[in-house]
Amino acid sequence: MRTACLAPLTINRLLYTKLNYSLATFVILFLLVLRVEARGAPESFADLVEELSPAVVNITSTTLAAEKPDFNPNIPPGSPFKDFFREFQDRSNPKNNPEWRRRGSALGSGFIISADGFVVTNNHVIENADEIEIEMMDGTLLQADVFGRDEKTDIALLKVESAKPLPFVEFGDASNARAGDWVLAIGNPLGQGFSVSAGIISARGRSLSGSYDDFIQTDAAINKGNSGGPLFDMSGKVIGVNTAILSPNGGSIGIGFSMSSSVVRKVVDQLKNFGETRRGWLGVRIQDINEDLAGALNLESTDGALITDVPEGPARKSGLQSGDIILEFDGQVVDSTRTLVRIVADSPVGKSVPVRVLRNGKILVKKVVLGRLEDVAVSNQLSKPKKQKSIIIEGMTLSTITDELRMKIELPSEIDGLIVSNIEAGSNAETKGIQSGDIIIKVGQKTVSVPFDLRAEIDNAKENDRTSVLLLIYRKGSRQFVALTLKN
Repeated sequence: MRTACLAPLTINRLLYTKLNYSLATFVILFLLVLRVEARGAPESFADLVEELSPAVVNITSTTLAAEKPDFNPNIPPGSPFKDFFREFQDRSNPKNNPEWRRRGSALGSGFIISADGFVVTNNHVIENADEIEIEMMDGTLLQADVFGRDEKTDIALLKVESAKPLPFVEFGDASNARAGDWVLAIGNPLGQGFSVSAGIISARGRSLSGSYDDFIQTDAAINKGNSGGPLFDMSGKVIGVNTAILSPNGGSIGIGFSMSSSVVRKVVDQLKNFGETRRGWLGVRIQDINEDLAGALNLESTDGALITDVPEGPARKSGLQSGDIILEFDGQVVDSTRTLVRIVADSPVGKSVPVRVLRNGKILVKKVVLGRLEDVAVSNQLSKPKKQKSIIIEGMTLSTITDELRMKIELPSEIDGLIVSNIEAGSNAETKGIQSGDIIIKVGQKTVSVPFDLRAEIDNAKENDRTSVLLLIYRKGSRQFVALTLKN
């Protein structure tokens, strides 16, 4: 009877033991699966590459460079050969003889972000280019135009025309990316088009030399020619634009940098909507607080941005002063000058924001209406007209009139204003008949001499819900008024 009674008990123990073993095995396998999923490493990247590659393009930018013969004979005055050599020099001038012009090409990468042909790349890939051509994976070649660019983040937006919708990729949220995550780079390294490399994110939040830097460091192989190409996460979203490498020999040593999509997406949106960037401007000069300063100011930490100067601008109008320490901007904590610069730049122009500062041991809150950084930059450049760059306003490429330009186009001395050097196709300016070479003398009843004047009047019109502004234009000896319809 005991044996009969023990038998079922023995079986139950065996079953219990087997159940425990099975449960333990399941737990181990489950943990292994979780570990693999956390790492995110697929058995192959092939499916992802096949899906993404059609939207990645090779970019060839061509610059026409003058190559003048090194021949400048010293002709005595009154020599019978004077006219002969003048004719020779005229034919040698690259402007008069295309044979003396040579083409220089630069290779880079880019990626299509919309079916209607917007392409993102690095500004240095297409800078100073006279012609830009993109090549798709299927061999299709398309001419590209620069739609807008931003030197501060080295981002450019191109536009191509295609009879059919183009394959494209989307931006992802780089803020979710972590060191150790797998990433994929596709591009045109050293002219070897549509090459793929994989690696991990080595670090986040790297800064090289720019005020708005937010680089993702990766060990995925990036070489010359990868510039402007996309860095993908494992969901196939673009989380970075490959921009630079750190290398003693010019080749990849596993330290590459991609500008974070957190920065790129905002820049691209502005370039797409306005043809230019529109960054907020606070109007202060600042510095970080080190341990010595913190001790001298009797501060408990080095967080914040110390104001060193408040020139004419939004901050001065709001009452901010030199010596104030900015602790919060629009509800966001400021831990360094770099943080403040990025927060301000990302803020909408014209927005009224609260700025929390520490002044003489007391906390104050000041309301500041932000200006536009680019307008300040243009205004500063106008004092040096030879170095001034044109800007785009409402589809018109505008610049001030220098003495050199006035002589070149034989403009009467009494005519002053802004010269239109280019009109964007399909813009309201083109629709209204404004032409390249026109001189904008007035907007409304106000004369304009710098682009900031026109920008201010247009912004004022929009703030007052006006749909157009009246321009007085000088063209080939005559003047006429044009009602320019404004973009919404």
